[in-house]
Amino acid sequence: MAHQSDLIASDIEAYLKSHEEKSLLRFITCGSVDDGKSTLIGRMLYESKMIFEDQLAALESDSKKMGTQGEALDFALLVDGLASEREQGITIDVAYRFFSTDKRKFIVADTPGHEQYTRNMATGASTADLAVILIDARKGVLTQTRRHSFIVSLLGIRNVVLAVNKMDMMHYEKAVFDEIVEDYRAFAAQLGNGEVPFEIVPIPMSALKGDNVVEHSAKMPWYDGPALLPHLETVSVQATEIEKPFRLPVQWVNRPNLDFRGFAGQISTGVIRKGDRVKVLPSAVESTVKSIVTYDGELEEAIAGQSVTLCLADEIDISRGDVLCEAGSPAEAANQFEATVLWMSEDPMLPGRTYVMKSGTQTARATITAPKYKVNVNTLEHLAAKKLDLNEIGECNIAIDKKLVFDPYLENRDTGSFILIDRLTNATVGMGLLRYALRRASNIHWQATEISKPARAAMKAQKPAVLWFTGLSGSGKSTIANILEKKLSAMGKHTYLLDGDNVRHGLNKDLGFTDTDRVENIRRVTEVAKLMTDAGLITLVSFISPFRSERQMARMAMEEGEFLEIFVDTPLAVAEERDVKGLYKKARAGEIKNFTGIDSPYETPQNAEIIVNTVERSAEAAADHILEVLEARGFLS
Repeated sequence: MAHQSDLIASDIEAYLKSHEEKSLLRFITCGSVDDGKSTLIGRMLYESKMIFEDQLAALESDSKKMGTQGEALDFALLVDGLASEREQGITIDVAYRFFSTDKRKFIVADTPGHEQYTRNMATGASTADLAVILIDARKGVLTQTRRHSFIVSLLGIRNVVLAVNKMDMMHYEKAVFDEIVEDYRAFAAQLGNGEVPFEIVPIPMSALKGDNVVEHSAKMPWYDGPALLPHLETVSVQATEIEKPFRLPVQWVNRPNLDFRGFAGQISTGVIRKGDRVKVLPSAVESTVKSIVTYDGELEEAIAGQSVTLCLADEIDISRGDVLCEAGSPAEAANQFEATVLWMSEDPMLPGRTYVMKSGTQTARATITAPKYKVNVNTLEHLAAKKLDLNEIGECNIAIDKKLVFDPYLENRDTGSFILIDRLTNATVGMGLLRYALRRASNIHWQATEISKPARAAMKAQKPAVLWFTGLSGSGKSTIANILEKKLSAMGKHTYLLDGDNVRHGLNKDLGFTDTDRVENIRRVTEVAKLMTDAGLITLVSFISPFRSERQMARMAMEEGEFLEIFVDTPLAVAEERDVKGLYKKARAGEIKNFTGIDSPYETPQNAEIIVNTVERSAEAAADHILEVLEARGFLS
């Protein structure tokens, strides 16, 4: 006779097996504040009887303490718990809920409705197959409804449930529902240039009372469509990832011994079989799949979503970030793109600033141009813009420092999307969708030259360097740089001094002093300094350069060891007291805007190679100190 524990184990195994075989639907709930997202999710969780064990235990405990009052109490407790999570900030990122019914498994991304958290809604929507957009029946279509719908369209979601909630507060009137649906369809048609870009299923409901959430409500006999949960159980999403061309971004190269070399990663799209021909990008070398290896053994084929190690018939140089593609339908590789960018940071996106760009397993340094336009989410009008602020969406050109393997986003979400990361804070500041490669990316090639940088430097008997002087206006940067250049010239060294004021008379005379212009100012000077080091020169750059990010960009543009940051450390009070050019006086009087140290910030260097304090030493002594460092580091021989 079987033991009870064996029967329980058998039941659990059968239960888990039944869930493995169910299809999975990922969806997002979104809308404005207080549209009822928590109540709706609570109702679905409660009705599905798949509440997390800790939530269920809490409900049972509270019910016993208060005296069980049936389903109404249990449901209220669950909704209170979800609302409490929101108050505690748990959903400020994205809260993912997992539940299941007899027909399907679900992952719902529960996102806050506040405008400042639009970026979190976009994060949740980026992996969703369907969006449930809630509208309060009392308020109709709001700005946040339009913003979320625009993002849903942008991210390629093709199935939308328009959940007109709180119908009980409008006496379940059909006219209220019809008017909201008509207004929404009119707006949605603008998203597709006259045609609604997604399938809309409008459902009138009351999440609080359960009307049309799980079962058809008798209170709205005029509605003959599906209830929400039955619709989610049966809706078929567009072409599955399996039907798309094969893509596998390489996460790591597995070589435990000389007899085995495989390329591990998760299959993004498509199917791969032993004997299939694959192309490796960006190298474009082709080979054949020799074996498909997993933890449980070898497979004859693998599909999207599976993590595998592919062994190829040929020895090919492949590393992390490369992408294995279907040979007959490969991805593209380019270093310049047009992209849609959703900005996610309190600090604005500044054209010319360098960010880290990550797409799948690929990482690159990216520079963004001024937006071609940004979008007014209410009217969908294209507006002129020089930058993007928090939650703004714009079309931009992006240039990166190497070739990126990609598919247009609407063809492949995984290889067509990216995030942008601040290089100093490592915070994610933006997300984007790759539209297409710019034609100039394939038309421009690097022209090789016969005389190299080492050859030019050898002729001058010196080591190329960029000496980057940074500090407040009036700190003494230009004075010290000028003295140092004279000392170097007397030693027979080949130099050039790029001074901030001088450059603004020519190369940068079209730039002002906004943050955007300051970034572009430094970007241009960095490119000039890079050319001068290539000529073998010791280049002295004297610019306030107030932002750490741009100074880091300049450092990254040079070869290792070429860049020396020299912080001319002078307190603001001392610099203002000197005020040789009278600029501080004008800034204090409001005659000069965006003046560093007064109404525009200066970010102090954190790891400068050389620090000189002009309060404690003279300009001459500071120049001598820098010269000693250059000699010690071998730049002068």
